[in-house]
Amino acid sequence: MTSSGWALVLGPGGPVGTAWLLGLAAGLREAGSDLADADLIVGTSAGAIAGAAIRTGRDLTELAELPPPSEPRPPADLSVMGRAFELGADPDLGPDEVRRRIGRLALEAGALPEERHRASMRFLVGTDEWPSGRLLVTGVDVATGEPVVWDASSGVPLSAAVAASSSAPGFAEPVTIGGRRYMDGAFAGGSNVALAAGAGTVVVIEPFAHMSDGAGPDVRIVPDEGSLEAFGDNVGDMSRWSPVYRAGRRQAPDAARLIGSCVSISRKVGWRDAR
Repeated sequence: MTSSGWALVLGPGGPVGTAWLLGLAAGLREAGSDLADADLIVGTSAGAIAGAAIRTGRDLTELAELPPPSEPRPPADLSVMGRAFELGADPDLGPDEVRRRIGRLALEAGALPEERHRASMRFLVGTDEWPSGRLLVTGVDVATGEPVVWDASSGVPLSAAVAASSSAPGFAEPVTIGGRRYMDGAFAGGSNVALAAGAGTVVVIEPFAHMSDGAGPDVRIVPDEGSLEAFGDNVGDMSRWSPVYRAGRRQAPDAARLIGSCVSISRKVGWRDAR
């Protein structure tokens, strides 16, 4: 990544956050600001799904509504994420130990089987082939607690990387890749903005506004009040997919102005001057 390039970082947000990101990206394309133009895309959890769909050129308008599931989805165990956050707040545990303990919770929890989760991700992304543009997808090894980053050189099918990155404990089983199990990349560091270090301009789009304090990126876009109302109280509520997608699309014109002005300034005068 050179200092004249720009990076797009897409953060976690569960199924409703995924819908919002996809709707926003679809609206941005219509507004002439295609997020696929980023020199680097970093995707975590919901952001991995959206980032892969954006980067591969998926027709995002096809995702405004989802087809009915072929069989009922197992109910999510919301208590697992609550226990995970409690572990993360324990000052006596180091980051790797926190992730190892969360990994054990993920393995023990009843959740959507990994095969079904990966099939869903393949549908949303539209392909198992990695795109030519640079895309990083984050995850966490449940046994070691170590963060991992997949890209086109990793030899991992795109749907497997995306499924692993978005397998939140209690929502979807950890995903098997190369004989190891992996879970949601958000446990590696929220939206993983650090992976965009060195970019001339960093644009962060986070469905969960509380995931960071907003420091660091040049542009940060989060759901507005209307989008948050569409989200509701359960980020796993698939019935909210279409209204949340529309809410993201509605925010696109304002987002396009923010992204366009910052990226164009950076490319004209260079990173050091633009800062």
